[in-house]
Amino acid sequence: MARSLGLLLLLVLALGAHAKVHHSVVDKDDRPLIPLTEAFGFAEGGKLDITIRDIGLYRLHGSQEDVSNWENFGFFLSPVEADAALEQDLTDSSKCILNDVNNLFTFKDSSVQNVIQGKLESFTFHFVVQNGGLFYLYFANCEVDTPISFDSVIEMYNVDNYGRKDYLSVGDTSLDAVYWAMFALFTLCTAAWVAYCYRNKALVHKIHYLMFGLGVFKALTLLSQALMVYYIERTGSADGWNIAYYVFTFFRGILFFTVIVLIGTGWSYMKPFLGEKEARIIMIVIPLQVFANIAIVITDEESPSVKDWFTWRDVFHLVDIICCCAILFPIVWSIKHLREASQTDGKAARNLEKLTLFRQFYVMVVVYIYVTRIVVYLLRSTMQYEYSWVAAMVEELVTLAFYVWTAVKFRPNNENPYLKLQQEIEL
Repeated sequence: MARSLGLLLLLVLALGAHAKVHHSVVDKDDRPLIPLTEAFGFAEGGKLDITIRDIGLYRLHGSQEDVSNWENFGFFLSPVEADAALEQDLTDSSKCILNDVNNLFTFKDSSVQNVIQGKLESFTFHFVVQNGGLFYLYFANCEVDTPISFDSVIEMYNVDNYGRKDYLSVGDTSLDAVYWAMFALFTLCTAAWVAYCYRNKALVHKIHYLMFGLGVFKALTLLSQALMVYYIERTGSADGWNIAYYVFTFFRGILFFTVIVLIGTGWSYMKPFLGEKEARIIMIVIPLQVFANIAIVITDEESPSVKDWFTWRDVFHLVDIICCCAILFPIVWSIKHLREASQTDGKAARNLEKLTLFRQFYVMVVVYIYVTRIVVYLLRSTMQYEYSWVAAMVEELVTLAFYVWTAVKFRPNNENPYLKLQQEIEL
């Protein structure tokens, strides 16, 4: 099963084309409001180019009546804060939402009519956002029972001081610096881990090799993110670094959850094998990580205009939360067993030391999950769009702190309570 899921992931990867130049294909869609892009932060004088082609309209229920009111089809930019008002307007089917917004253009435009009639292959609309802000781009269809199809290429960009296009949202312009800095820090920490393990190689266990692999894939993930942001800023396309990012994220995710489960069960310290419950957790988490990564790819590579786009986005968040909850169970089981052992055998002090460490590890895992899944989300939702990069920085700094703390607490040395336990068992 895991092999089939992996092949499916690679297939989706091969189809991807991560970019800030959105290619949105609407196919016989009768939704009254179709989101075409995610929120984009325009600076003053930011620009929007929409190229539309292959426009087709279809009548349902056998209606042969021609469309007479072409003003019922159009594009418009909506500030993020106006989303609630849009939802309310949609509940009133007696009026067209295009009457309540400043639309960019409608299908009544003569150039669009020429595209519909086949006189022109495509039409490109240029728009300058004078005051800047955070906007969604929507297409509205106010004609009842009239699905529509069209192919569009959407460029949203700002202009830098040298007159060059900058395809990054205003709040993302500092992301490259964040990712480059974090890549350097994770690389240094991973190198320090290798050097420490080499000096204490007689005490190194299998779990330490896995922790090294996790550090490597986390650093590679940050490197691919930094390069992806670099190329998107300049060209609007990730230039293939999106594929590297998905591959590294896939392995990093599996290694992360696996390492947490194995540390939480004392694998390779207290016992060289996994119990049935622990093995079952790992076999659940790995396929879930495959599905989560497929959801990441689909939400990143597809336009929000795709009907299932929001479903896949929610699938990713749901699966991610399930994985985070699942890895807590082995730690809780270990705490329970250690508490029972400390009351029954003659090594109460040693078990109490291990019990304290497990409790600390459990608290740190919970804090890490809470900050990266909840606090970071709240930061992205509440901060001014110009500072959206701060949420990414907080997430990476918390991740680095968690990795370093775990490495320090479970490093191979003579003071490690697990090694002491193993020595006692061997004696």
